[in-house]
Amino acid sequence: MHFFRVCVVVFCAGFLFNCKNEKAKTEEKPSEKVLSAADIEKIRKEINADKKSQIITEIINGKVAAGFNGSVLVAQKGVIIYENAFGFANDSIKNTIDSKFQLASLSKTFTAVAAMKMVQDGQIGLDNTVKDYYPTFPYEGVTIRSLLSHRSGLPYYQYEFDKKVRSEKIYPSNQQMMDWFAKAIPTPKVLNLPDHFFSYNNTNFAILAAIIEKVSGKSFEEYLKGKILNPAGMQNTFTGVSKDSLLNVNKTVGYQNGRKLQKDFYDDIMGDKGIYSTTHDLLKWYDVLKSEKVLNKENLREMYTPRSFEHPGLRNYGYGFRLWVNDLQQTEYIYHTGWWKGYNTIMFFNLREDFVVILLSNKYNRSVYNIKEIVDALHGKDKQSNLEENILDQ
Repeated sequence: MHFFRVCVVVFCAGFLFNCKNEKAKTEEKPSEKVLSAADIEKIRKEINADKKSQIITEIINGKVAAGFNGSVLVAQKGVIIYENAFGFANDSIKNTIDSKFQLASLSKTFTAVAAMKMVQDGQIGLDNTVKDYYPTFPYEGVTIRSLLSHRSGLPYYQYEFDKKVRSEKIYPSNQQMMDWFAKAIPTPKVLNLPDHFFSYNNTNFAILAAIIEKVSGKSFEEYLKGKILNPAGMQNTFTGVSKDSLLNVNKTVGYQNGRKLQKDFYDDIMGDKGIYSTTHDLLKWYDVLKSEKVLNKENLREMYTPRSFEHPGLRNYGYGFRLWVNDLQQTEYIYHTGWWKGYNTIMFFNLREDFVVILLSNKYNRSVYNIKEIVDALHGKDKQSNLEENILDQ
């Protein structure tokens, strides 16, 4: 009898364990709807894709004539309307749709989602301070929330330690940067008190990446790969410090003023910049940002909520995303721009009309930020956007 009871318990436990495993597998790999050729053709007709493609082709050709060098992808409702690549990845190899570009500050969107993933998983709290993770950090009251929304008031790391990195030829990591802040004498002066006002600052996102490493016990890239990139199928996205040799396949070089730029002393600091990707991987990133594949609906809404109202206008900032708001201060477009050592980028999307515009360049060109005509074409002839001609954010 005792043997029978043991068998029953073991069987039930095994059954429950297998059920849990099957549920976990289902949760880790949600089913994705793949559009059939018929679905794609139907959507293309609904959104008038052929006409939009024709208009966008003319717009991009104008940018190329003005010196644009890079890759472009425009999609709506899961259908690619336009994609192409122009110019050179380096001195001799041409850009293709598989070329990998340094995303510059567009990288901040990845850092923000990674941080919010930790919040969602209960590993960090929005109202926790940096000192909760780095007790020797010299500044009080700087919360995860204030870092995400650029309201920390912290000094700029790249200015405070510039003399040190150049004279000693150091390529610091995020953890070294945190150590420098803790040990600097005198302590670098803050720009303002936390949460006093919005001030765009790379320090915020470099610190977030450091915290992600500290809490997870993994490198920033390892955390991104495990929690975000691999589940999203983003196999062509890497950090600039990746040890994966695939990073160098189709990797571009940054140019400015006709000159190839060498590695910068701050290139190894991640979070505020440093991620390399392709237009097709960023289309997958857009799918992450409009779905609940990584973050739930509530946390996505948190990220896209305007949080800075000191200066009235149509531009605002959420958690790691720039926002273009309407007259009622409601989010209309979500985007981020980037510039770093010859690279300049933009990813711009509208969740309601389900479109995304991606331009990645490895030769600095201001036309990258001029997307009003593209957005107007995506809206169709009945609606004009309230965008300015150039979205020239930091």
